[in-house]
Amino acid sequence: MRGNRFGYYIREGVSSIFNHGFMSFASVCIIVACLLIMGSFTLLAINVDNIIDTMESQNELMAFVDDSLTEEQGRALEPVIEALPNVDRAVFITREKAWEDFVETYENPRFFEGLNSDVTRDRYVVYLDDISKMQETYDALSTQVEGIAWVRAHLEISQGFVRIRNVVTLVSMGLVAVLFVISLFIMSNTIKLTTVERRDEIAIMKMVGATSTFIRWPFVVQGLILGLIGALVSFTLEWGLYQLLAQQLVSGAGISFLSVIPFYKVSIPILIAFGVVGLGVGVIGSSLAIKNYLKV
Repeated sequence: MRGNRFGYYIREGVSSIFNHGFMSFASVCIIVACLLIMGSFTLLAINVDNIIDTMESQNELMAFVDDSLTEEQGRALEPVIEALPNVDRAVFITREKAWEDFVETYENPRFFEGLNSDVTRDRYVVYLDDISKMQETYDALSTQVEGIAWVRAHLEISQGFVRIRNVVTLVSMGLVAVLFVISLFIMSNTIKLTTVERRDEIAIMKMVGATSTFIRWPFVVQGLILGLIGALVSFTLEWGLYQLLAQQLVSGAGISFLSVIPFYKVSIPILIAFGVVGLGVGVIGSSLAIKNYLKV
C-alpha cells in the first residue's frame, strides 16, 4: 500500500512537471541562476580567506634590537617576543646576515664600498597568527619588550586586506540570503500556478476524505525534482566557470601570484550546499504554494 502511494506521488509529481513544462523550465533556470550567484560569491569569499591566510603565514613585523645589546642578549629576547599574544614565532637575524641579504638585492656592489654590517642592526622577523591584530602586536613589541629599539610594520596593507575580507564575507552572506528568498518566492509561485488549475480536483479529494498529506506529497515531489535538477545543473556550470576563471587568473599577466583553491578541494561542500538549498527551495516552496488550497 505504501509502495503504491509512493509510486502515485512520483507519477503525479513528474506528470505535473511535464504538464507545465515552460514554468518548470523557468523554475529550474531561476534556481540555477540564484545558485550560480550564491556559489560564485561563496567561492570568492573562500579564496579571499585563503589569500588572507597565506598572507598571515608570510606577513611579518620587523623588530630591531637596540644597538647597546650584544648578540647573545639580543637572542635572549626570543622567548619574550614569542610569549606575546598573536605571535606565531620569532626568527633572530644577525646584523651580518641582514647586511648580506640587503647587498644581494642590488646588482652593483660598488654602491656599498666602504660600508659593512655595522650600519645595520640585529633584528627579529616576527610572524603573526592573525593579521587583523597586527596593530596590537606592533604596540606590544614597541612598548612591552625591553631591548627592542623600534618596529617596522606594513599596517595599511594588512588593514586593507582585512577590510576586503570583511566586505566580501558580508556581501556574500547578504546575497545568499536574498537569493534564497527570491528562489523560494519564484518556486512557490510556479507550483502555485499548478495548484490553481487543480483547485477543483483538490477540493473534491478533500471532500471524499483524502488527507492533506496525501494531496500535498505530489507537489512536494515536484518541488524536490525541480530543486534537484537545478542544483545539479548549477553545480556543473559552477565547476566549468570556476575552472575557466581560475586558469585565466593563474596565467594572466601581472596576477600570477594569486593562489586559487582548486575546485576539487571545495567540490563536495559546494555540491552538498547546492543540493540542500535546491531541495530546500523545492520543498518549502511547494509546501507554501499548496497551503491555502488545503483549507477546504
